[in-house]
Amino acid sequence: MTATAHPPRDARRIPGESGTWVFLFGDMLVFGAFFVTFLVERAKAPDVFDAARATLHVGVGVVNTLVLLTSSLCVVLALNAIRAGARQMASRAVAVAMLCGLAFIALKVYEYVSLAMAGHGPGANDFYLYYFILTGLHLFHVCIGLGALSFVLSQTRRPELSVTRTALIEGAACFWHLVDLLWIFLFALLYLVS
Repeated sequence: MTATAHPPRDARRIPGESGTWVFLFGDMLVFGAFFVTFLVERAKAPDVFDAARATLHVGVGVVNTLVLLTSSLCVVLALNAIRAGARQMASRAVAVAMLCGLAFIALKVYEYVSLAMAGHGPGANDFYLYYFILTGLHLFHVCIGLGALSFVLSQTRRPELSVTRTALIEGAACFWHLVDLLWIFLFALLYLVS
């Protein structure tokens, strides 16, 4: 038997550029170090951390998780639409992903304000200090991710995409998925683990 005449398109290709993955893995290492530091500090004062964790808005955390998962799904749909040449569908999917990102920011700001008004600011105890550092760093990543999605949105208007532009779009999509993945870990670590 002979090999298949038409091998699957991009069967073994890693999306984006190699530099993108170096950046993403480096970013994960930074967050990993923060996660380990948080767990070490939590082990020193579990009662303080558990009491502070109980003041968080778990419902807001769940909604934010669903919002980011929805946005990641939209980014996948957009990338598939771009590859299929369905530019209008891609544009709509990216726009919905960006709206989800903005909704995440609005909910996070609401949560910050309500915690601060209840006297649970970063100086209240070590839990809140780590909470604001970790979620603030993540929020910064969401803002960068929205910039990356803006780039993807601008590319959906192009009739043709070069290999380089396609790799940049894939890299932006991978970054957005990292933002989502980091939030899932943060949500579990900050809101659920007792």
